[in-house]
Amino acid sequence: MKILHIDCSPRDVSHSRKMSADIVVRLLAFAPGASIIRRDLGREPVPHADASYANALSSPASLDAEQALTATQLSEQLIREVEDADALVIGTPVNNFTVPSNLKAWIDQVLRVRRTIGTAPTGEKIGLLQDKPVYVGIASGGVFTGEHAKQPDFLTPYLRAAFACIGLKSLRFLALQGTAFRDDEQLRAERIALVASLDMAGK
Repeated sequence: MKILHIDCSPRDVSHSRKMSADIVVRLLAFAPGASIIRRDLGREPVPHADASYANALSSPASLDAEQALTATQLSEQLIREVEDADALVIGTPVNNFTVPSNLKAWIDQVLRVRRTIGTAPTGEKIGLLQDKPVYVGIASGGVFTGEHAKQPDFLTPYLRAAFACIGLKSLRFLALQGTAFRDDEQLRAERIALVASLDMAGK
């Protein structure tokens, strides 16, 4: 088993990092021999798509093979990390109602027409990757989901739509909310309970 472990927080000690680390530990308990592919977007963010990448996607016929290969080299590396993994674990904060820009930059490199996204004759997007579990550990200073939500949630519907269009539909969200006004002991207890609730048998 291979696990692609992605963190997005720029903070070395953050609630989302703790959440993703705990999820990985739980996965390893069920698959002790699993290997970890690490992608730390908080410490080493991937660059946003540049002009050469945009041109390669919008005008593939006008580019020679070498230009296209160079322009999509990073995208191909990131896509292969997803393809090689049996499960994805993502730790992310909620930034201004949605995903942080470093996670969006990664997504923009992984969602690629004719590589991870196909198109039906009707225009509908078709995912070209094999489905696999995606565990998303979320930390939010406020409350964005559930009956006590005080702010809109654009993060979980966006990730569902983004991953679904490449074929990954088995998403599980674990949200640790109210981190701005709860003490560490409360948050730790809730984090442990959230991770313990994962049904790893069905993955």
